[in-house]
Amino acid sequence: MNLLVRAATAALALCSLAAFAQAPQPAAAGVPLKLIVPFTPGTGIDIVARTVGPRLSQRLGRPVVVENRAGASGNIGTEAVVRAPADGSTLLVSVNTLVMNRSLYPQLPFDPVKDLVPVSLTSWGQLILVAPPSTGFKTAADLVAAAKAKPGKLNYASPGVGTPHHMSMELFKQTAGVFLTHIPYRGTAQAVTDLLGGQVDAMFLPIHVALPHVKAGKLVALGIGSDKRHALLPELPTLKEAHAGDVNVDMWYGIFAPPGTPADQVQKLNHELRDILGTAEVRTAFQTQGMDPATSSPDEFRRLVARDADRWAGVVKRAGIKAE
Repeated sequence: MNLLVRAATAALALCSLAAFAQAPQPAAAGVPLKLIVPFTPGTGIDIVARTVGPRLSQRLGRPVVVENRAGASGNIGTEAVVRAPADGSTLLVSVNTLVMNRSLYPQLPFDPVKDLVPVSLTSWGQLILVAPPSTGFKTAADLVAAAKAKPGKLNYASPGVGTPHHMSMELFKQTAGVFLTHIPYRGTAQAVTDLLGGQVDAMFLPIHVALPHVKAGKLVALGIGSDKRHALLPELPTLKEAHAGDVNVDMWYGIFAPPGTPADQVQKLNHELRDILGTAEVRTAFQTQGMDPATSSPDEFRRLVARDADRWAGVVKRAGIKAE
């Protein structure tokens, strides 16, 4: 009988060891935590990562390194995190482009929504609709009226196919019932240059990018694509207030972990991020860049991502957008 008991005990111990070996183990102390940014330095996502990174390092007691892996509309950096070990050593800092890519790139070898673990929302960014003074537009309603009077004659710029700027204008067009020709550029800089020169008629821009040009009188702010006005331009009405359609194109920013990351690790990171994002210095840093700090539980963020994926899938389908 004792032999049977000892044999059973040994078998249970072996099973426990096997299960322990298979479960994702936390990275060793001192191993740097990488924040993967799937876009170039200086972007809104990069600002989020470089603002949060040092503070997360202090709270976790380990180095935190920001690593930019740009390319393929963010898919290169995203896939690196999808394939990373679920040991707490790698996180993705991303924006709502993530869910847009799911519909724009249906042949991706991963699902950017299902194959990542949402950790926390970090902030919201607003886009404003702008036009050069040469158009004569004073409000978003002026643009809509001109587009209806001259179908296909007006155009708009974006930094490229599938960018939030592009997708936001497509949603605006669908809501307002107008058509403007899309002029995609390879990046924001040249698009803004041509916008300032009057070679294109309109564009959605992040508020911190547009603001200096608006203040200088080089661009006219027509409306903000949000449910509320922004403190940096309190006189600028929302598109709904401007009678140009009930359009909200706010961009969310957030942090994700690789698939299989244990729930306790996710909850710990969420707790630390909630405290970091609540500090006055982080709020100020974000707000000067036109972003509003925000927090969420992992489940709240997961639901937001799922809803947004469905919304942009509809925009892509209705507009027949295909990624380059």
